[in-house]
Amino acid sequence: MEDLPWLDAIVSRIVPPETAPSIDATVLWWVLAAALIACAVPLTWLRVRLGVTLVHELGHAFVGVMVGRKFNGFVLRGDMSGAAVTQGKARGFGRVATTWAGYPAPAILGAALAWFAGRGWAAPTVTLLMLLLVIAMIRVRSWLTAGVTLISLAGFAALWWWRYDEIQALVLIGIAIVLVVGAWRHLGAVVTQPSPSSDPGVLAQLTRVPAFLWNLSFAIVCGLATWGVAQFFLP
Repeated sequence: MEDLPWLDAIVSRIVPPETAPSIDATVLWWVLAAALIACAVPLTWLRVRLGVTLVHELGHAFVGVMVGRKFNGFVLRGDMSGAAVTQGKARGFGRVATTWAGYPAPAILGAALAWFAGRGWAAPTVTLLMLLLVIAMIRVRSWLTAGVTLISLAGFAALWWWRYDEIQALVLIGIAIVLVVGAWRHLGAVVTQPSPSSDPGVLAQLTRVPAFLWNLSFAIVCGLATWGVAQFFLP
């Protein structure tokens, strides 16, 4: 069989290293500081929040597809909100699961990214994120949505092509922190500004379970994700 250099180049950027890269503790704390600043400063948060909203909407879409609903498309709006449209039964478990998935999605993804990065699986994780964003591009329904998705895809593509295991791990951990903090900020916004059209409001209408209990379920997931990411910074 003839050698296929291009295939070797692709495989070399996907397979994890034999041992997880060692991450300098000082650099890790700098990553934490940068991620927290990005979420705390209004100017940067307005940009970062679009990424958190992107994960929120794709969380709706992913779970919707998993429970048998049809994913028609999603949009991100200039006010940093978004919407994912799935088609299926108006009530029932599938609709409830799809509606519930949005707010926990950034926290769950953040915890997963940190877990894989810490175990040396950053390279295949970056590859998977690229593939998911390529698939998501098929369902974008606005120019803003396309722009945010493309920028995210380009960033991961650069990280994938110029592969440095330690840098990939640090970037994924930084993204994980942003997603978890962003999940808490999104939850805080929906708790302090309740609305019948919000996810917990819709869940309350679908199930007769009060919205505050749905918010509590979101908080539990965010708490577990926070604990998972915090393991990197505990003795």
